[in-house]
Amino acid sequence: MRGRHAAFIIVAIVWFVSCGPSPRERVYTFNREIAPIVWQKCSGCHRPGEVAPFSLIEYEEVRSRVRQIVEVTKQGVMPPWLPQPGYGTFAGERRLSADEVDRIVRWVEQGAVEGAAADLPERPAWPEGWQLGRPDLVVELPEPYLLPADGADVFRNFVLPIPLESRRYVRGLEVRPSERRVVHHATILVDPTRASRRRDAADPAPGYEGMFSEGAQNPDSFALGWTPGITPFLEPPDRAWRLERGTDLVVQLHMIPSGKAERVSVSVGFFFSDVPPTRTSVDIKLGSKTIDIQPGDASYAVEDRFVLPADVEVLSVYPHAHYLATDMKAFATLPDGSVRWLIWIKDWDFNWQDQYRYEPPLFLPRGTTLTMQYRYDNSSTNPRNPRQPPSRVVHGPQSSDEMGDLWLRLLPRTIADAAELARSFVQHELASEIDGAERKVSRDPQSATWLNVLGIRYVEAGRVDDGIARLRQALRVAPDHAEAHSNLAHALQLQGRHAEALRQFQEAARLAPGNDRIHFNLAGALQDRNDLTAAIRHYRAGLALNPDAADAHNGLGTALGSIGQLEEAARHFRIAIEIAPDSVDAKKNLALLDELSQR
Repeated sequence: MRGRHAAFIIVAIVWFVSCGPSPRERVYTFNREIAPIVWQKCSGCHRPGEVAPFSLIEYEEVRSRVRQIVEVTKQGVMPPWLPQPGYGTFAGERRLSADEVDRIVRWVEQGAVEGAAADLPERPAWPEGWQLGRPDLVVELPEPYLLPADGADVFRNFVLPIPLESRRYVRGLEVRPSERRVVHHATILVDPTRASRRRDAADPAPGYEGMFSEGAQNPDSFALGWTPGITPFLEPPDRAWRLERGTDLVVQLHMIPSGKAERVSVSVGFFFSDVPPTRTSVDIKLGSKTIDIQPGDASYAVEDRFVLPADVEVLSVYPHAHYLATDMKAFATLPDGSVRWLIWIKDWDFNWQDQYRYEPPLFLPRGTTLTMQYRYDNSSTNPRNPRQPPSRVVHGPQSSDEMGDLWLRLLPRTIADAAELARSFVQHELASEIDGAERKVSRDPQSATWLNVLGIRYVEAGRVDDGIARLRQALRVAPDHAEAHSNLAHALQLQGRHAEALRQFQEAARLAPGNDRIHFNLAGALQDRNDLTAAIRHYRAGLALNPDAADAHNGLGTALGSIGQLEEAARHFRIAIEIAPDSVDAKKNLALLDELSQR
């Protein structure tokens, strides 16, 4: 028995040594090895008030979820960081290194020990409230939107007037939805017209549905947005963007019903620069507006290319698609044939979109070809496909549609290069918009909305006859389409058919008396025909709707000056200059009046 007992003791000792940490194996503790990893890579989202569903700060919070943490970190699911390593170097990478994952695994295997209190480093001071500090200006939705408990995803455009006395220069925005659990992402534009306000006023609930209004645009070509977990940042003071007085912010929230009704609001903080920008970055977009994926197609592909007309530094990249995208590649082919990767996402996840900033910025010479290639899986084997069985999916803004965009923020060397880059991109984007509108019209030939869009895009591309034909077709479908009447008038003006154009402008104003831009267009047409009394009447009607339209103040001043009302003319020129300090025409007109008054 003694021998058998001794043998049992020896076996027990061997078992203990083999299963516990060996004398030479390092013992990992939360306080010494794990807390720094968790605090740096996880707690930014996993803390009270942030987007993650639970906190990971304290030892007990982490220890209670160790099995889950090991599983998602080994799989690379968490922290959420989609770009593949080695295909672009980005600031603020949340990806865990192999060594960090190994430390977490070993810590858990060793029993997830807390460790000595003296080993715990100082906890980071995470920002409370606004991450960038106190904003210079905050605008917010005056009334919450009631998101239904159930149903499809909701895309809602909220219009937030920006109270400014004069032009400001914006270094950064920070977006704070009230209910982050139900807000998937936000797209942000500005509207210097009153078009978005009109759409909002026509809808009894806060905001309006559907596509952005015709007045909404990216400010100075900056693409603005928000996604859960995104870290806001400030542009250098010399790269701020202009924000004019009288501008509205338009925030489109993509909201997902949670099973109970939610009151959703949004606040946006502005951070200003005191000096105007001296360097101009340009945001360009590669992508496809002709996406049409048949059910069962597991490898649908789109591709787009753009040739750089100037030397640039690539500052950031923002890929965007919906649920069916799987693989995203973007690369640059230099004039010498060499290739530099911009980004590669092998497993796209709609729930974790981000803007990735290069560190350092990537220099690309003139003549470089930028290429994006996206693939989509519309088969039943795609676990992220929301439609079972799969159905046809086409390009569109709803999450039930599909998109394929790649935004790049580029910094040219000179102002002239920036202007050439912007011009080249506008032509590229116009061709893409024509392709998309043609596809929409081919699917729905009786859509006045898309016939109008296609018509004006043809006109912008110099295909005036084609544009007029499509606009007339839109009006045959919908004779009361005020926008189509106004766009047709512009096209007729280009052909010198001013009498016909005037009639179309007048019809547009009759149909849309609350549209300030249509009043201004009609006023300009009347002014060209020297009907100054009628022109002044429509300038005043438009300015009653939109008193911050600098070009309209200048036009009204010109008309008033032509009939000898010099004092009032000068007042409107001064208002135009106050609203838009670089208004060359208003300055010239005011100087001419001053010269006349001194004679």
